[in-house]
Amino acid sequence: MSRIFDIADVYIDQIAAMQPIVATYFGVPGHETEMPDNSPDGDAAQAELDRSTLAELKVAESENDRDRIARDVMTEEIEIGLEAYEAGEQYRGMNILHSPFQSARQIFDLMARDTKEDWDNIAARMARVPDALSSYKETLEEGVGRGQTTTRRQVIGVIEQAKVYSGQTGNPSFFDGLVTAYDVSGLSDGALRERLANSAVDASAAFANFGTFLADHHINSTPDRDGVGRERYELKARSYLGAQIDFEETYAWGWEQVRWAESEMAITSEKILPGGNFLDAKKLLDEDPDRSIEGVEAFKVWMQELQDRTIEELDGTHFDIADPVKTVQVMIAPPGGALAMYYTGPSEDFSRPGRTWYPVPEAKDRFPLWGEVSIVYHEGVPGHHFQIATTISLGDQLSRFQKLAAGTSGYVEGWGLYAERLMGELGYLDNPDYYLGMLGSQLFRSQRVVVDIGMHLGLRIPNDSDFHPGEVWTPDLALAFMQPTSPFGPEFMVSEIDRYLGMPGQAISYKVGERYWLDSREQAKAKAGAEFDLKAWHNRALDLGPMGLGQMQREMTRAGS
Repeated sequence: MSRIFDIADVYIDQIAAMQPIVATYFGVPGHETEMPDNSPDGDAAQAELDRSTLAELKVAESENDRDRIARDVMTEEIEIGLEAYEAGEQYRGMNILHSPFQSARQIFDLMARDTKEDWDNIAARMARVPDALSSYKETLEEGVGRGQTTTRRQVIGVIEQAKVYSGQTGNPSFFDGLVTAYDVSGLSDGALRERLANSAVDASAAFANFGTFLADHHINSTPDRDGVGRERYELKARSYLGAQIDFEETYAWGWEQVRWAESEMAITSEKILPGGNFLDAKKLLDEDPDRSIEGVEAFKVWMQELQDRTIEELDGTHFDIADPVKTVQVMIAPPGGALAMYYTGPSEDFSRPGRTWYPVPEAKDRFPLWGEVSIVYHEGVPGHHFQIATTISLGDQLSRFQKLAAGTSGYVEGWGLYAERLMGELGYLDNPDYYLGMLGSQLFRSQRVVVDIGMHLGLRIPNDSDFHPGEVWTPDLALAFMQPTSPFGPEFMVSEIDRYLGMPGQAISYKVGERYWLDSREQAKAKAGAEFDLKAWHNRALDLGPMGLGQMQREMTRAGS
């Protein structure tokens, strides 16, 4: 092992010890009963590890190209993490989708439930949920003292999540649900069940108390202002993209992409319903029972069958899919979180498979398929699962940091959106229904570019727009702009706007990331001419491992590549 790979290996072990939840996400064993210190002291310890690791990387010499790339990836990501720490992002990071609050609940979704030892681990970790939330409360309180907090909108959303997780909405708490899962597991150990039940009571109370703290105290110190302004937006966008972009140029380009998608959707809608526009076609697709699936379980089965069939058909034709990557598991997400579909990668040894998670709004039992097919491709194969699981399958070709911790949202989500478009190019969306769904996804992500940059930077809607020309973006305008063309319901879109405001710069990473992937591909095609091989290009792209978009584009256009 080279010096750089050794530094990466040690860093992952140290991160796993400091951040046990991250260890479980990575599939690093030995920390299943632990929870992290989310206090300012815990954040400071992480920053000190980052500084010392960065110092080691800067004096380590690379032995070859693999080494050079591994060092550059790790250096860039640690540097932006430290910059965010010095700017106080840890105090302002609570939002409705991803923060220590959600992680303290979501981590139990990834824990094994097969043996007595597995359930012992769950009971022990549940018992430490109060400590995890209490330490995070310390960070939030310090943020108040520094004048660095999240916004009132995010606090309101988290309060509602706390009610769901703790069982204050009329349904059992999430943790009571774990006890019920043990009861039907086939295992029988009275002492273990008692520990599970006691831990569930404590964890549920901890979430309820955290919600009360937010509602009675913390919310009073948070601003109503939603947009974060240019300075903070620049930092956050760069951390999500791994690239520096021109926001005004990207905003204008986002509008161009909106208009392109709308034009293509009009053409495709005419094919579905001659004489009708998009809204007419959408109404037909949403209401036609022959184009829908009834029941959550039936929908889950349909998604799993589509994932499995796609893997079988793409392997050896358009991609080379490693054997461990050929398994992906479709899951229905527990209630209470944001309503966007998401993916969790396999463990380091593939003992836990990659999983796609589909949140289902309360009372939803009917699933129109026109907008779902491209989402399955985005989350599964050739999207997130193929990319992320392939990275892990590369073994010692990549450093442990590259396999488990590297990759920006722009790299990952850009590939996911690119995968949707690619499946259209390969003929998998020839059905106009499904092609319209892909176009809807393109429109949706293009609108995100417009409203995310617009809301956070306080930009005006262009004067030549048919939608509120000349007005400054607000959350209400963003919702009115996106809702009519969304394949999802109003509840989802409200959650989406809240998400954009709580994670500034993340929403643009899909479309901007796809732009980088497409530009890199076009440069390679221009360079290779008739010799261009798309399958080989994809293999090389994923063989490099995850990184920021700027580095990806540099590596994919290097001489000799």
